[in-house]
Amino acid sequence: MEHLDLGPFSRASGTIRLPGSKSISNRVLLLASLAEGETTITNLLDSDDTRVMLAALEQLGVKLRRDGDTCVVTGTRGAFTAKTADLFLGNAGTAVRPLTAALAVQGGDYRVHGVPRMHERPIGDLVDGLRQIGAKIDYEENEGYPPLRIRSGSIAADAPIRVRGDVSSQFLTALLMTLPLLKTESGVTIVDVEGELISKPYIDITIKLMARFGIEVERLGWQRFTVPSGKRYQSPGEIMVEGDASSASYFLAAGALGGGPLRVEGVGRASIQGDVGFANALMRMGANVSMGDDWIEVRGIGNDHGKLDPIDMDFNLIPDAAMTIAVAALFADGTSTLRNIASWRVKETDRIAAMATELRKVGAKVEEGEDYLVVTPPAKLTPNAVIDTYDDHRMAMCFSLVSLGGVPVRINDPKCVGKTFPDYFERFMALAQS
Repeated sequence: MEHLDLGPFSRASGTIRLPGSKSISNRVLLLASLAEGETTITNLLDSDDTRVMLAALEQLGVKLRRDGDTCVVTGTRGAFTAKTADLFLGNAGTAVRPLTAALAVQGGDYRVHGVPRMHERPIGDLVDGLRQIGAKIDYEENEGYPPLRIRSGSIAADAPIRVRGDVSSQFLTALLMTLPLLKTESGVTIVDVEGELISKPYIDITIKLMARFGIEVERLGWQRFTVPSGKRYQSPGEIMVEGDASSASYFLAAGALGGGPLRVEGVGRASIQGDVGFANALMRMGANVSMGDDWIEVRGIGNDHGKLDPIDMDFNLIPDAAMTIAVAALFADGTSTLRNIASWRVKETDRIAAMATELRKVGAKVEEGEDYLVVTPPAKLTPNAVIDTYDDHRMAMCFSLVSLGGVPVRINDPKCVGKTFPDYFERFMALAQS
């Protein structure tokens, strides 16, 4: 197995321009493909997840012209030209879920599948929602999971659609993005969310991007969404993808642990991504944080004892960035508790179990529950820990921060960061100093 040895580092400072957001990149690619007109997308993320989305859209007949981080998409006016396709989508939830919904109303015959881990990630709640409008979707292997066979069905969306909100917000995102393609007598389609909706900021991203393409979604709290039906997405002409706020979390934490000043550019106060809320969590832990419209800067820790303060917080709104908090808790002056993170269980790996296992390797005492993690830092970090990454990009990036604790650390399978940030380690090491 390939590995990368990091540290020990004592400082981290400098400025980094973030790559484009994965969540925004794949949403914008699909919206531009369904729209009327030509859309120029700038600062598009180049990663495993966006590549599988681009390849799938090309298979479906979408015309794309790529040049670096710019992509020009010629919209299909809501109807893909390819009516049969076998689509391999890796482990990209931001591709599998929205494409499944869009394909369900195309009147074709499609197969959607991915890597083995994708076939362990639930999609049943989305399929149940789509079946309510007449979609014909079959499970090829295990009930509730990909691979899927999607065939032409008799689609009607006049009655409200019910979808669970407590497993993944991507199910609701997929429905919202697809429903404008359908016609109803009332001119709208209603989606009712059953249970607590997790990761609400990601739904906010979806609604704001749909508005950029001319479709306004109304919501009543977070339980009922009203979507115009029989409408065509309209290209905004040009749209720039924000920097990835989840990826920002590693560098912001590095600015706290390594003294800074460390500035990330591409996200800030004006961002539509909820994961900028990571900066607030870091402030609660005692970090010196300042923010502009499109930048955030951290200058070390501002309290008297020089360690981060422990934190006890509900991380339902920012589950991805919360992983960085779990590693930052190694540097706290006491026990930290991360609550309401059940969605970690169904991500690229079971992140609660994986995080607990790897934190123990560096000396932490860890208690894991179904939806929480309690981290008590060691008096001294264990040097030369060998961190397994579970083919999970965020595990690899989070644990790079251990190297700022004055101990070397080995990261196994470092190339797994290609899912969202292929040159992460090069960028990290350019800011870290021995």
